[in-house]
Amino acid sequence: MTSGAEPGDDRNDPDLGVIMSERRRLINLAYRLLGSLADAEDVVQETYARWYAMSAREQQAIESPGAWLMTVAGRICLTLLGSARARRETYVGEWIPEPLPEPTEWITGRPGTDPADRVTLDESVTTAFLVVLDSMTPAERVAFVLHDVFRYPFGEVAGIVGRTPAACRQLASSARRRIRTAQPPAGPGVGQAGIVRRFRTAWEAKDIEALVGLLDPDATATADGGGLAVTHLHPILGGERIARAYAEIARLAGDRTTFLERTVNGLPGLVAQQDGTTVTVYAFEIAGDRIRHIWAVRNPEKLRPWQTG
Repeated sequence: MTSGAEPGDDRNDPDLGVIMSERRRLINLAYRLLGSLADAEDVVQETYARWYAMSAREQQAIESPGAWLMTVAGRICLTLLGSARARRETYVGEWIPEPLPEPTEWITGRPGTDPADRVTLDESVTTAFLVVLDSMTPAERVAFVLHDVFRYPFGEVAGIVGRTPAACRQLASSARRRIRTAQPPAGPGVGQAGIVRRFRTAWEAKDIEALVGLLDPDATATADGGGLAVTHLHPILGGERIARAYAEIARLAGDRTTFLERTVNGLPGLVAQQDGTTVTVYAFEIAGDRIRHIWAVRNPEKLRPWQTG
């Protein structure tokens, strides 16, 4: 699995164009490590601030600026991940990674949007995958993403994580076991899109029986409002309970809400809009022909790429 990114090429006396060409790769790394586009943008900004804080002579002495930038960004992310658990203790309700639309659906109307900020969508950014990454220790997550996604050798990963290459190899191996146990979906497909479409139809019809038939008996529904939007604070467990809860959501939404089929982090999902404003983004994990997890993001701070204003 790879995002197509390789360690930076050797360069001397880099100009602005060369340095800024690394921006998208840095965004891709930071989003996978943090699960937040806003935080990823902050990391990239701080990384460039550190580069331009150096003198021209110091910059020219760096053999591979691309690798230097990735190393600095990785270390910043590692520090942020170390403090994330403490921040989550004050987060209202469940925390879900920030959802991203298909690049062709990416809203460019908001100030500051740049094509370089768009994350490449592949199996390493599905919501299910990012949720598993979030369960890892910071060192596991950084070692795994750098090695298995960005193909960095463990010798270079060690310099970022602050461990030996052997220790980083063990961290990545542990991360792979977590992923195999969780078994996130391998990728999009006609079958998944069809199941999401049938779920939408049954949901709009408030057909509890049809919803139960589409949900795994042990399914889980998780929502993230961050204290800024009304939603259920704890996961809903069980297909029948989820069906009844979602039928009630549809009843309360009435005619004000429109449900649209959209790509969410590379997989079929749904978007709920009210008066043209995205209020919820739904991601699904599907096993066989049943939905086994629904993630509903309602925190407006995580819906910026979906808005026109």
